[in-house]
Amino acid sequence: MTVTDLYRGYIACLNNQDWQKLHRFVHDEVHYNGDRVGLSGYQDMLERDFREIPDLYFDIQLLIAEPPFLASRLQFNCTPKGTFFGLPINGRKVSFSENVFYEFLDDRIRNVWSVIDKAAIEAQL
Repeated sequence: MTVTDLYRGYIACLNNQDWQKLHRFVHDEVHYNGDRVGLSGYQDMLERDFREIPDLYFDIQLLIAEPPFLASRLQFNCTPKGTFFGLPINGRKVSFSENVFYEFLDDRIRNVWSVIDKAAIEAQL
């Protein structure tokens, strides 16, 4: 299975909130933006995102792979319930992108580096 196949499975896992399968895609020792969060911390972060953004959906716009690395541009059109990245969204629909890089180890995501386009959100407020 290629890293792009694994990644598409991972995104489907997130969109379905199928937390029982997350360990198939994410390494036990996963790091997020340089910090070791571990699988449980990573899952907690994702579950919190879905609580704060009930209509969250990860839409792959661009996908480039050079194993063991993968780069993706994700697009979001969603309605955060309250404050989001320190911004008072409070149920308004916003659109923004995330540029994210992954490193795979043993067919699972070991490192995640993420940059979210906060300026795009601010411009919509």
